Amino acid sequence: MDPSHTIRPRGRSIYLLPNLFTTGGLFAGFYAIIAATQGRFDDACIAVFVAAVLDGLDGRVARLTNTQSEFGVQYDSLADLISFGLAPALVMYHWALASTAADGPTAGKVGWVAAFLYAACAALRLARFNSQVTQVDKRWFIGLASPAAAGLVASFVWLCHELGYTGEELRYVALAVTVAAALLMVSRVRYSSFKGGARHDRVPFLAILAVLLALVAVAIDPPAVLLLATAGYAASGPVAWLVRKLRRRPAEPVA
Repeated sequence: MDPSHTIRPRGRSIYLLPNLFTTGGLFAGFYAIIAATQGRFDDACIAVFVAAVLDGLDGRVARLTNTQSEFGVQYDSLADLISFGLAPALVMYHWALASTAADGPTAGKVGWVAAFLYAACAALRLARFNSQVTQVDKRWFIGLASPAAAGLVASFVWLCHELGYTGEELRYVALAVTVAAALLMVSRVRYSSFKGGARHDRVPFLAILAVLLALVAVAIDPPAVLLLATAGYAASGPVAWLVRKLRRRPAEPVA
C-alpha cells in the first residue's frame, strides 16, 4: 500500500465542538453567580436555564459527531457542579437566605448552611451519577437530576421576583424549597429520564406537538410555566413512589 494514500486519523479539533457547549454552560453558571451578587436576579435565573439548555446539547452534539471522550464526561460534570450546584445555591442565598440573619445569629447560620447543603447535595448527586452511569436503567434517574433541581430553585426566585416579592418576605419559604431540592437530589426516589431505551430518539407525533405547545407557553410567561414544569417534575418522583407503595400494601382481612 502506498504510504501517501494512508487514511489520516480524524483531527482532534473536532472534539472542541461539544466542549464549546460545555464551556458555554459553565460561563452561564458563572454569570448567574455574578448577576446574583449584583442583585440582578432575573438575569441570574435566565442564565441558569441557558446553562441547562447548553448542558442538554453538549452530549447530543458529541453523539452526533462521534466525539465522546472521557475528558468530555469529566469536564461536563465539573461544569454542572458550577452551573447547577454553586450557581442556584448562591442565587437563592443572595435573594432570600442571607436575610435570615435579620432574625438572629443562629437563623443567619441556617441560611448559609441551607445554601451549602444544596451545593453539597448537587456534588454528591453528580458523583453518584458518574459512578453508576453504566449500572442503572437509562430510563430512570435515581434522585432528582441537578439541572431539574437548579431549574426549580431558579424558577422560584424568578417568578417571586417578577411578582414583586422580596427574598426577605419569603425567606423561610425559600429555605424550604432549597432544602427540599437538595434532599431530593440525594434521595433514592426514581425519576423518569424520558428515554425509552435504544430507540428513545424516536417519539410519536403527539409528543412533538406537546413540546411545541410547551414552548409557546414558556414564551408567554416563562417564570410561571417553568416553575410549574420543574415543580411538577420534582413532585412526580415522590408521588409515583407513594402510589407504588400503596399498591403493594396487602389488603386488610375482612372480619
